[in-house]
Amino acid sequence: MRDDYPLFVHWYKQLDWILDTVERFPRSSRFTLGSRVADLALGVLECIVEAIYTKDRAAILRRINLDLEKLRILFRIAADRKYISLRQLEFISQGLDEAGRMTGGWSKHEAMQRAVRESH
Repeated sequence: MRDDYPLFVHWYKQLDWILDTVERFPRSSRFTLGSRVADLALGVLECIVEAIYTKDRAAILRRINLDLEKLRILFRIAADRKYISLRQLEFISQGLDEAGRMTGGWSKHEAMQRAVRESH
């Protein structure tokens, strides 16, 4: 069932890349910045699963968007500190942007469905 949700499929692939990348951070930052990035990325996956199985998704989808924004900033820090290349930053930024668009589309769809239910 989760594979029916494009956001889940997309984020699962992004998460694999993120976890592999964080493992290559310098040891001195692996347990600070790296841990924070991994925790947020895993949290996004957990929120996506929760949204799939929850009727009232609006708050969860807002949380996903907030966490995606936090990840954008943390990856920018990682690039500034040379833990990832500019090419890697561009790659993950595109993935984060796509996840944000998908989340926004899901939010709009939910809002339309809620409006239809309330009008009946």
